[in-house]
Amino acid sequence: MEYFVICAVALLVSSLTLFSGFGLGTLLMPAFALFFPIKFAIAATAVVHLANNLFKLFLVGRHADIKTVLRFTIPAILFASLGAFLLGYLSGMPLLISYQIGPMSCEVTLVKLVTAILIAFFSFWDLSPRLERLEFGPEYVPLGGALSGLFGGLSGLQGALRSAFLIRCGLSKEAFIGTGVVSTVGVDTARLIVYGATFVTNEFSGLAGHGATGPILAGTMAAFVGSFIGNRMLKKVTMRTVQLIVGVMLILLSVALGAGMI
Repeated sequence: MEYFVICAVALLVSSLTLFSGFGLGTLLMPAFALFFPIKFAIAATAVVHLANNLFKLFLVGRHADIKTVLRFTIPAILFASLGAFLLGYLSGMPLLISYQIGPMSCEVTLVKLVTAILIAFFSFWDLSPRLERLEFGPEYVPLGGALSGLFGGLSGLQGALRSAFLIRCGLSKEAFIGTGVVSTVGVDTARLIVYGATFVTNEFSGLAGHGATGPILAGTMAAFVGSFIGNRMLKKVTMRTVQLIVGVMLILLSVALGAGMI
């Protein structure tokens, strides 16, 4: 059963995340958590997420706009480090709301709430016909990278803010996707260093004992197939379709995050 659930989620979501730039880790971790302890689910998700991003880099990295990558990713890396340090401080703050939905515990923190508000703002902006043609000037690209990195370091959701910003930078659909993938790999690598690679290393050693090696490999291959399918669909979609996918996924993510479900 675990193979079916994990592979289905990885295949479906990875095909969409090629366009949206986020969502695989957010949805795949709960799938792993259905069958494994949460710490192993997080480690397993990290393995699939990183492997899939490297595969996407191979598929679409050549389309990245180098100037945007440099102006966006460098501030994102710096502020992701700051966000990671702030996370340790803010994690000691009391919860705003805590409640149960059946067996699921939902916790709303200040970081989650602020991030959800920002994501919702960008999602409605992206879906608004009046703002459809509005683009950010080059001077705002570093600011977008800084915001994405900061909240990525705090909540691990830098992909949502990155996509919400880059999609308004006047890039082609190919450049938008390629730029997002290159930035993702850079920022994720930096965050791994800041958080400390020992977590993934230590937890990975226990994955085999919990029977997670097979589902990880299967989920990784399913994610590869999903990314490959998404890449084949790239020529058939318009930039407006990409904007709609991003906008809808941002709204769903902001609601779930603001409600403390993730």
